[in-house]
Amino acid sequence: MEKLDRFYDNIRQSRKLNTFVIMTRYLIGFAFIPSGFTKLMNKRFTSISVENPVGFFFEGMYQAGFFWQFIGFMQIFAALLLMTQYFTTLGALVFLPLMSSIFIITVSMHFKGTWLITLLMLLANLLLLAWDYHKLKYLFYPDNFSLKVADKNYPGTNKIWRIAGWILFIFSLSSAILNSYLAKIGWNVFFIWMIGNTLIVLSAWLLDEWNYRKRKTV
Repeated sequence: MEKLDRFYDNIRQSRKLNTFVIMTRYLIGFAFIPSGFTKLMNKRFTSISVENPVGFFFEGMYQAGFFWQFIGFMQIFAALLLMTQYFTTLGALVFLPLMSSIFIITVSMHFKGTWLITLLMLLANLLLLAWDYHKLKYLFYPDNFSLKVADKNYPGTNKIWRIAGWILFIFSLSSAILNSYLAKIGWNVFFIWMIGNTLIVLSAWLLDEWNYRKRKTV
């Protein structure tokens, strides 16, 4: 355990890896907002015919009604937890059963190529949990264990990343809502959506870098 803790400490102190993890939280959260919103609004996720096993499966889930909407709500809720950077560990834990189920579905239903994407997302989810090892390791300790607490100066999420996360979540959800209405008249805001998200994240990164270098020169 001590060797693992030392190995984790060395990795966890990396500011670059910390930024990569923040971006990963944004990416996973963003990826689930469109599909989650579709389910929450009780709309079909795909137009594949029910004669196809994949279409039949999704139609069966859609016909489940509230369960279909509940899945959508949990996807958006988990995205909120991750993207705003406030409750990231809880968000990663909520996403784990969702992501694991999606991966198993894509494998068992023989989705062409999709299983690889969901596998990568599942691995990213596990990465987020591994990054929070210092919080989760106590789940595996025996009852009534003794603990020596040592201060750890790990890089984390500051105000810049948290505000950017809120903006990113609100913008992404608003874009999903807007796109659902504009799609009826043949408009698609996907590219505006992507450009907006990119600018938000890029601005947060530049501000964080500027703030970090400013602190170092003081």
